[in-house]
Amino acid sequence: MTSRNQNRVIVLSVVNGGLSVGETAIRFGVSRQWIYTLLARYREEGEKGLETRSRRPQHSPSATPVDVQATILQLRDSLTSAGLDAGAESIHDRLKRDGASPSVPTIWRILRAAGAVTPQPQKRPRSSYIRFEAAQPNETWQSDFTHWPLADGSDTEIISWLDDHARYLLHCVAHHRITGTIVVTSFTVTANEHGLPASTLTDNGMVYTTRFARGGSGPNGFEQLLNRLGITQKNGSPSHPQTQGKIERFHQTLKQWLRRQPAPTTIAQLNSQLATFQHIYNDERPHRALHRRTPAEAYQALPKAEPQLRSGNEHWRVRYDNVDSGGTITVRYAGKLRHLGIGRAHTNTPVILLMNGPETIVTTRTTGEILAEHTINPDKNYQAKK
Repeated sequence: MTSRNQNRVIVLSVVNGGLSVGETAIRFGVSRQWIYTLLARYREEGEKGLETRSRRPQHSPSATPVDVQATILQLRDSLTSAGLDAGAESIHDRLKRDGASPSVPTIWRILRAAGAVTPQPQKRPRSSYIRFEAAQPNETWQSDFTHWPLADGSDTEIISWLDDHARYLLHCVAHHRITGTIVVTSFTVTANEHGLPASTLTDNGMVYTTRFARGGSGPNGFEQLLNRLGITQKNGSPSHPQTQGKIERFHQTLKQWLRRQPAPTTIAQLNSQLATFQHIYNDERPHRALHRRTPAEAYQALPKAEPQLRSGNEHWRVRYDNVDSGGTITVRYAGKLRHLGIGRAHTNTPVILLMNGPETIVTTRTTGEILAEHTINPDKNYQAKK
């Protein structure tokens, strides 16, 4: 006998059959209270009131309030529209800033119930990935460049430098085309702001290394500079981009955000967008791999690693100059102007000067080639190159 039919027989046994509530309870093996409940439903709703009803409570004191659920769905939409991560963890981070937040599983269930996410049980669990991470900030910088079009369809190339330990975006600038000169300049600009790294990790592109080039052309300017500064250069295996996984993943995040922005008409507009994204990425966007800290928080949490040739309080200063008509550039050292000999053959050449106490390295801004090195003698104004 189905529950509905049993309820009907119980009620009719009392109403039409002349049985007492007690006799009916014994006969059908139910409680007297249940019979009184059925009789009340029957009087109010007729036989419809005898339908089987869900035992789910009508009100749950632990349920997420409706306004909070609405906020979660609004955040999902706004983050997606902005081209930012919009998963349960990202929403949880932003809700925490305004006070208490539902748990990540609760947010995920709300998103799933609203049809905002689709479960993907076939995906490989994140716990199965093995991550390799530098132990300190500036222990390794990853670099690569990627393409992005302007509004008229013309191509640009964006070069980025990313700290391996903290995922901190150190540099992100667009150019018409990435050259060896731009690699050297972007590196020195970044080092001037954040200090020199102990090592770099890039692919085997010719702008980064010529080690694998046919013909034995010798080290390029970037390789020479790293070698002189005691910075270890690491390159990923050919046809194995997973080695630079962090910078590859970063470019996915960058492009996801750029797709949601107005198409830039000039490189200057694109670089303005990149500056905005750099702030969002470093300072506003907690990272799963950083235990929900921002890259800026992780980058500032530990002492920075340094190149092997550096120790104590040494610091390489970076300056941009042009070789004068006498084949020199001028710097101030120990309270006096010193003229560093470069060579008349390099007159008007744009150069980069790296200076650490009395030690100097002068490279070209066009190729990264080292033109001169000096150890400044405080007793002389003119300093011949080594």
